[in-house]
Amino acid sequence: MKDSRAVVERVRELLPVLRDRAQKAEDGRKIPDETIAALQEAGFFALLQPERYGGYEADPLDFYGAVRLIGSACGSTGWVASILGVHPWHLALFPEQAQDDVWGDDPATRVSSSYAPMGRATIVEGGYRLSGKWSFSSGCDHASWVFLGGPVLGDDGTPVDFCTYLLPLGDYRIEDVWDTVGLRGTGSNDIVVEDVFVPRHRALSFVSMSKTQCPGHEVNTAPLYKLPWGTVHPSTITAPIIGMAQGAYDAHVAHQAKRVRAAYAGEKAKEDPFAKVRIAEAASEIDAAWLQLTTNLAEEYALVQAGEEVPMSLRLRARRDQVRGTARSISAIDRLFENSGGRALWSGTPIQRFWRDAHAGRVHAANDLERAYLMFGSGEFGIPVKDSMV
Repeated sequence: MKDSRAVVERVRELLPVLRDRAQKAEDGRKIPDETIAALQEAGFFALLQPERYGGYEADPLDFYGAVRLIGSACGSTGWVASILGVHPWHLALFPEQAQDDVWGDDPATRVSSSYAPMGRATIVEGGYRLSGKWSFSSGCDHASWVFLGGPVLGDDGTPVDFCTYLLPLGDYRIEDVWDTVGLRGTGSNDIVVEDVFVPRHRALSFVSMSKTQCPGHEVNTAPLYKLPWGTVHPSTITAPIIGMAQGAYDAHVAHQAKRVRAAYAGEKAKEDPFAKVRIAEAASEIDAAWLQLTTNLAEEYALVQAGEEVPMSLRLRARRDQVRGTARSISAIDRLFENSGGRALWSGTPIQRFWRDAHAGRVHAANDLERAYLMFGSGEFGIPVKDSMV
C-alpha cells in the first residue's frame, strides 16, 4: 500500500507557497494553475482514489488532515482541494464503466460538482435526458468532468428518484459568474446543461449511497468506500473551515507579537491579559472542532474496517459534530478578528481574508446547524430520520 502519510508531509512543505499565493487566488477568482499542479504532484488528489487507478485508498484522517493544512495557508485553496479531492471517493461508488470513462486514459482526471437539485432528468432508453443550471461548482475550471445532482421525473412529472449524474466537459458549459466577498478564489461558477443524454452507468441514486450499497463496491472493496456519504461529504466542507480557523489563529498570534496598542499608551498587545484570554478561547474552540470531527471519523472507519455497519446513532452524532465544528471555527475566527485591532481591516491581511472565507463557507447547505441538530434530536427519541446528509 502506498504511504499516504508521505503525501501529507509533501502538502505541509507546500504551505509557505500556498500562503504566498493566497492573494493571487483571491484576485484571480480561481486557484492558480501552478497550485493545482503542485497538489497533483504531491499526490493529494489521489488520496481517496482506488488503488486500481493509482490511488492511495488512504485513511480518511490523512485526507482531512491534509485539507486542514491547506486551508490554514489559503482558505480558497483548502476549500477547492477538499472538494476536488473527495470526488475520487464518490466516483469509486459508481459502476466500473463510469470509473473507466473518467480514469481509463488518465487517472489524474479531476471532477468538480454541484449536488444541489437545480436540474431535472427524465428516463429514456439506456439512461436519462438531463437539463438545468447548477451554481457553486467550486474548482470547475480545474476539472474536465462534473457531478450534478437532480431528481428523476416520472411520466407524470413527479420525482421517482434523486441521482448524481456524471458528465464530461463537452456535455456542459461553465458560466463565469463568481464574484463574491468570501472564498473568492474558489472559482465556484455555474454549470449549464441543455438536454444532454446521460448513460445509465453514469448516474448513481442517493438511495444507494445512503444504504452504502453501491455498484462500485463490486470492484472497490476497501473499507474506505463503505463510509457513509453523510459523514464523508459534510466533513469535506468543515475540514477546510477548521483549517481557516487555524490559519487565522497563526496569523493573529504573529500579528499580536508585534502589535503596539496606541489607544492604551503604547501597551504591547502580547502583554495584554485580556488578549491572552481571547487567544486561549479561540485555540480551545479550534481544537475541540477538530477533535470531534476526527473522533467520529476514526470510529466510523474502525467499524467499516472490521466489516461492520455504521449505526444511525453514530451517523447522526458525526453530522451533529460536523456542523458544530464549523460553528466552533467561526466563533474562534470572530474572537480573533475582534482581538486584532484596526490594522487587521486592511485589504491583503490574512486575518480578514480568513474571516471572510470562513463566513462564506458557513452558508453551505452542509453547515445547516439547526437542521443537523434536529435530526440528532429526532434520532435520540427514536424517530426515523430520512436525509441524504446522514
